[in-house]
Amino acid sequence: MNFDLFGKNRTAIFEKIKESAVSVLPLFLTVAIICLAAVPMRPDLLLSFIIGSVMVVVGMGFFTLGAEVSMTPIGGKIGMAITKTKKMPLILIISFLLGFAVTVAEPDLQVLAKTAPHINRVVLLIAVGLGVGFFLSICMFRILAGIKLRWLLILFYGIIFALSAFSDPDFLSIAFDSGGVTTGPMTVPFILALGVGVSQVRSDEKAESDSFGLVALCSVGPILAVLILGFFYSGNGEIAAVNSVAVESTAEIGLGYAKALPIYMKEVSLSLLPIVIIFLLFQAFSLKLTRRRFVKILVGILHTYIGLVLFMTGVNVGFSALGESLGEILASGKEKWFMLPLSVILGWFIISAEPAVSVLEKQIEQVSAGAIPGKVIKRSLSFAIAAAMGISMLRVLTGISLMYFLAPGYLIAIVLSFFVPDIYTAIAFDSGGVASGPMTATFMLQFFMGASAAVGGNPLCDAFGAVAVVAMMPLISIQLVGFAYRIKCRKKQPAFEEYGDYDIVELWEGAN
Repeated sequence: MNFDLFGKNRTAIFEKIKESAVSVLPLFLTVAIICLAAVPMRPDLLLSFIIGSVMVVVGMGFFTLGAEVSMTPIGGKIGMAITKTKKMPLILIISFLLGFAVTVAEPDLQVLAKTAPHINRVVLLIAVGLGVGFFLSICMFRILAGIKLRWLLILFYGIIFALSAFSDPDFLSIAFDSGGVTTGPMTVPFILALGVGVSQVRSDEKAESDSFGLVALCSVGPILAVLILGFFYSGNGEIAAVNSVAVESTAEIGLGYAKALPIYMKEVSLSLLPIVIIFLLFQAFSLKLTRRRFVKILVGILHTYIGLVLFMTGVNVGFSALGESLGEILASGKEKWFMLPLSVILGWFIISAEPAVSVLEKQIEQVSAGAIPGKVIKRSLSFAIAAAMGISMLRVLTGISLMYFLAPGYLIAIVLSFFVPDIYTAIAFDSGGVASGPMTATFMLQFFMGASAAVGGNPLCDAFGAVAVVAMMPLISIQLVGFAYRIKCRKKQPAFEEYGDYDIVELWEGAN
């Protein structure tokens, strides 16, 4: 297949764009109907949202194609290459550098770092990067040593909740949100493929389940890092408001996108640069891919770049301002409790528009050889995120502490891990990180922040934490799928007939 951007690959791009349009359309229609029929909204915000939706659809199409032909192969081949060295210190050091480099430039994290007012952006990026790098090294050690994911999760989440009891409330929500946004569209394809590549070298019966779990543990690192940061760092600031100044013409809307585009071109370039450099170094000294394969991956990186630039521009410019205004208007009126079912509906549809979810679905089907259908996982995620959005809005309207939901939620998830197959536990905790992507970190977080400001709440405690709840709910929903699967398998086991010691068994009867 010739992966020329304007050659035969057009068909593949159009197919991916079509798939992304189907995913985004329900969310777009829901928001559009609300703005046109129920909530008075400025025309410029709605027009900007429409333009942003088109950019999101096209961007998702390019990104998913690019991830398939570049990010996934790169991660898999690097994982196999470092594992074959059989030098544990080298594997751990390279894993740390990979985790730090990829995380610091993750677009989702950049969005959160700009929104969080009381922590310096560079300080937050470095702290989260160190956390992910350290835990990616732990992931490599776990896979190679065959340590059960469950015990590591119990250990580290126990430490997290112990620290949470003494943490500054303003750092608590940011910490848990950092764990969710870190595993975004840039990081997930690479980390998932890295785990598969490392586990393939083992080639034992447990390698399949151990190939998952990297996203789960890498989500723990930022939470711990920011919680620890809160004991030594005291910041201050006010919530950064989204720029939703009214414009007088459509030309000004276009100018707004034109000004934002170079910004996200630079940010995505920084996101991809570490991976490109690492890939080129491995290609020169270890991988030695054929010229055809090498060029194919480079073109895939170009597709990924185009997709992420369009997606991040559309989401940040077209979605954020509308989300904040919509939340503020609804919460200011008598219909503020209508926001609960509305948040549930938005949550149901928004998971389909998260670009990294499709990557996880394909990875699950590939590793399980189709035994775990991606559609089942996606439906389970839809229920989970719908519930998470409802809980988040309830917190905004009532001011209930985040820990009243996270503590019992994670306890239930850990208990379920003892009753489901290991692969479902690993997929569940990976899905938590994947589900909390840029759509949640921009549109929904701004929606909650607007509502919190309107009801006189504290956005740092009430609005922030939504990403954390989104990251938690799939841990329960997908493990419940695994629990149901285990029960179903037990019921299907054939009952064996009992024979006496002197009974004659005609063995050939079964073939007739």
